[in-house]
Amino acid sequence: MSTLAHTMMTAARSADSGLAGPGELDRYPYTGSTGDRAGAPVWDGPDQDLGRVGRRAAGGRGRGLHGQLVQQLGQMIVSGDLGADRPLVPEEIGQRFEVSRTVVRESLRVLEAKGLVSARPNVGTRVRPVSDWNLLDPDIIEWRAFGPQRDDQRRELSEMRWTIEPLAARLAAGHGREDVQQRLVDMVEIMGHAHAQGDSITFSRADAEFHSLLIQLAGNRMLEHLAGIVSAALHVSGGPVTGCDRPNETAIAHHARIADALAAGDSSGAEAAMRHLLLVHPEVERVVPAPREH
Repeated sequence: MSTLAHTMMTAARSADSGLAGPGELDRYPYTGSTGDRAGAPVWDGPDQDLGRVGRRAAGGRGRGLHGQLVQQLGQMIVSGDLGADRPLVPEEIGQRFEVSRTVVRESLRVLEAKGLVSARPNVGTRVRPVSDWNLLDPDIIEWRAFGPQRDDQRRELSEMRWTIEPLAARLAAGHGREDVQQRLVDMVEIMGHAHAQGDSITFSRADAEFHSLLIQLAGNRMLEHLAGIVSAALHVSGGPVTGCDRPNETAIAHHARIADALAAGDSSGAEAAMRHLLLVHPEVERVVPAPREH
């Protein structure tokens, strides 16, 4: 068995065991520096760049070899290792990664559904240009956020949050769902306890649930459809983009103000509190003004 196949199978067993749960800090593949490509397995022959897998592909949305291959190929496409219009020969992929035709076929179908590749009769499977990608897909968001496009992806996510979440907070204040509002208060308390104990994983999970619940409380199904963007933004945040990126007392206080405004039915207050929470990123400041004190 090759080193690559062994690595993929080991990662698959780890995923099946449940050791890599959601929210864990080592879940994402591009957390290291770019210098670790030197030890990556490569493919022989003229298609060596197809084998520059680079960093490990843990935490895939699929399981087993299928999920690992989706991650490997997806990262390589998004990072530019496999450029637009590059042909992908299923037989060659199967041989190089030592996986079955079924695994390759199903993996390419997943990538096709994401807009990364296209399969046509008499043409074969080819990588599609960025303009065809489903940029709202959580996997693509993750791959972009930890690849060469990380700065652009994180800025775009921050801008999208500025569009989605203040409106959601305003709308949520008009819905008297006491059970959900209590759950929001519970999440704030959990965040406070987690911060006091230095438990960043529990903090991030409570934070993510807070924002997901708030969007659900808004009662707008189209906003709910975009909730995945907010969730992805929270998971891939790795710099000072929003108040949620830094577990601290100020961020917790802003969450508490949002929950209080929702409970009081104060739509303007909820919106303003959300805008204060989403601290302005330098790149976002051009399109979204900083919140004003009242």
